[in-house]
Formats: sequence, C-alpha cells, structure tokens
Amino acid sequence: MFEGLSDRLGGIFERLRRRGALSEDDVREALREVRIALLEADVALPVVKELVAGVRERAIGQDVLRSVTPAQMVVKIVNDHLIEVLSGGESDETLRIGEGAGINIGGTPPVAVMLVGLQGSGKTTTAAKLALRLKKRERKKVLMASLDVYRPAAQQQLAVLGQQTDTAVLDIVKGEAPVAIAKRAMETAKRQGIDVVLLDTAGRLAVDEAMMAEAAAVKATTGPVETLLVADALTGQDAVTVAAAFQETVGITGIVLTRIDGDSRGGAALSMRSVTGCPIRLIGVGEKLDALESFQPARIAGRILGMGDVVGLVERAADMIEKEDAEKLARTIAKGQFTLEDMQSQFKQIRKLGDVKGLLGMLPGIGKMKKQIENANIDDKMVARQEAIILSMTLAERRNPKLLNASRRRRIAAGSGTTVQDVNRLLKQYQQMAVMMKKVGKMGKGGLMPGGRLPPGLMPPMPPR
Repeated sequence: MFEGLSDRLGGIFERLRRRGALSEDDVREALREVRIALLEADVALPVVKELVAGVRERAIGQDVLRSVTPAQMVVKIVNDHLIEVLSGGESDETLRIGEGAGINIGGTPPVAVMLVGLQGSGKTTTAAKLALRLKKRERKKVLMASLDVYRPAAQQQLAVLGQQTDTAVLDIVKGEAPVAIAKRAMETAKRQGIDVVLLDTAGRLAVDEAMMAEAAAVKATTGPVETLLVADALTGQDAVTVAAAFQETVGITGIVLTRIDGDSRGGAALSMRSVTGCPIRLIGVGEKLDALESFQPARIAGRILGMGDVVGLVERAADMIEKEDAEKLARTIAKGQFTLEDMQSQFKQIRKLGDVKGLLGMLPGIGKMKKQIENANIDDKMVARQEAIILSMTLAERRNPKLLNASRRRRIAAGSGTTVQDVNRLLKQYQQMAVMMKKVGKMGKGGLMPGGRLPPGLMPPMPPR
C-alpha cells in the first residue's frame, strides 16, 4: 500500500545523501518535495502541515547540518515524526496494550468487542480473522454473533466463517432485532464460559442516523471493552471522514484498517490517527483468515522509508512455520545432507508465509532492487512452479538428483508444465543450496538459530529468464 510513497521518499533522500554536506536551502527543498509526496499519497493537509513543520524545525538545526551524515539525520527525524503521527504520541506502555491480540480484552469474562463500519468494509471477515487470532495467540474461547439483519445472507456468511475458523457462532433466530441478538449473545456467553464475544454489527452504504442509533443502542446494552471501526484503506480520505463521524456519534476505541495490501496510496493510515484521535489497532494484510496483524507505528514507518520490517517477518515465520518441520530440516542439515525433498519442504514453508512480494517488501533496502526483482519474476507462481517440478519427480529422483539425466528432465518438464530450462535452473539452485547446507552442517549447531532450528526460506531467487 505504501509503495508509491516509499518510492517517492526514497528518491528524495537518495538525492540528499549524494550531496554529503547540506545547507538549509537543501533541507527546505527536500521538505517541499516530501510535502508534495505526502499530499499525492492522499494524506490529510493538516497532518502534512504538522509533520513537515515538525521535521523542518529539527532538520535545519546546526546539530544536523554539521553532523558527519546530515542526510541520515534528516531521514531519522522524518522517521521519528512519522512514528509520532502514526502513534498519536502514545507512550510505549500504552501501545503495548493487547500487544498479542492487538486489542484490549481485559475485564471479567465474557467481554464484548463490537465491530462497526460501512457496508463492504470487511467487518464480517475481520470478525473471523480476529476470532482466529484471539484463539491462537491468547487461547481465548470466542463466540461470534451477527447483528446484521439487513444484508442478505450476512448472518449465514458469519456462520460459514465460524466453521472455517472452528469458532462458535450464535444461532440465527429469524425476525430478532439487533439489540436483542446482542443481549442474547452475552447471556449465551455467560452460560457457556465464553471469554470474548465478537459483535458484527450492520453497515450501510453511507453514514446515516439509523445506523448510528442502532450501534449506540448495542453499545449501551453490551458495554464493550473495545468498539472497533473497520475501515477500508482503498477508500482513502473517505475512510478518515467515516472514522470521524463514528467517533463523534458512537464513540470508538480503535480502528481496524482492511485491504492494506492493496494499491491504495496509504494516506488514510497516516491521517486517521491524527484526525480521529483513535489508534489503529489492527491491519488486514491479505484475504486469508490469518492475514491480520497488530498495527506497530515504528514498523509501518520503517516500511514507508524503505527500512523494512524484519521483526514482523520473523514473527510471521514463527506463527506459520511448523516447529516439527523446522527441527527435522535442522537435523538433516546437521548431518550435512540436503535433498530435493527438503527443498520442496522449504518451498511449502515459503508459501505458508503469504505473498512472496509482500515478504520481500519487509526486507530493508529492497526498494532499490525493485527492477531486478521484477526481471527475475519472483512471485507466488514462481514458487508454485518450482514446487511442481519437484513433485513431478519420483521419490528416488528427489533423494538422488544424480539420476536426473536428459530424458528424465524432459519427462519432469512435461509433467510439471514447465520447460527443461526451468528444470535445469531448479537443479542448479538446488546444487547451490546443497553446498551452502553442507557448510552449515560442518559449522554444527553454531550455524543454526537458537534451539537448533534453521531460518525458513533460504533459497536464492530463480535466475532471470
């Protein structure tokens, strides 16, 4: 989502770095470009003014201009101010509230978490994602209840998502009003020993009084610990306007920003915290039900400025990679062995982590390699192709690649829907990996991560065609 803004800011700071020593005019010119970049990214004007003014005040100080690396100091100041804008100046202690789940679920069970927002913003899917997150990370017993009696099949949709996430869903009673459903959900939760009740409220195509009144009535009945506004990042500044309306009428405690993996310009995320005074609690980073992350201002600022998010990448790997698979591979490598079966296991783990380009975007400095990555065709299809090639081999061939003569390679290419050249590239890549793994094996446990595990996803990218 922040790709356009990141590219613009990266170009501005790169020009600053080339100059070495900076004058006040150099910094002012760069900040003019930063201002334009932020406005083009759809950031609200008052937020842009405040951010640029704060950066200017510190960046033209003598400590910066006379420092050894003035351009780096300017980048650090911009980074600090971006974090301040995204966090609203909240302390680290405040930001750590509900760090595991991303929301505050403290209180005597059952506690209610209410989801509000416009129709189509992703409330129902977010409810299922949040339920899965609470179950996996917090070990909470969750009940979901659909209060949307207007949209066709809305309640059935939540029931299906409940089955997919193995989460309890309140039974549907035809003709029951939203407030009555909410009340019944809380009573059911008390009887069944539920920890958290997720209330999926109805939305409208636009903000209206009836929707607001209904949301306020549900809130008064259930007393939720969190009232989360689910907003679609693709709607840009409209999302900020909607957030301000809900905050004024219903009162929200946090924001969930969906479709942050889309091609929107990113201004909503930068503006929302300042305009509404409410923190962004969670972000939807994909369509899968596990694609929900805590919003960490420092990490988002790092992504915007091309510094990556290595911590986020490691956390995602820890969540998705099976411990048994990692330990099995570590034992194999410790013996100095690495087969095509092990390589296929690594491909499987990479695909579990999500979109390959999204993962690459979390690595520092990757923006400078954008053209090389595009030329190398690195994407999910590339990983799927490589996995298909290995799966088209016999068990004996996977365990002993020396068997792969020309005729076998032609057969594998035909079976996997690829070319012989693709098969040859994969085998060359495998040979590089095998040599590297043998070196790691000779290093013993010192070459592995704590616990004897090997970091997932070690394969070099497929060479360009």
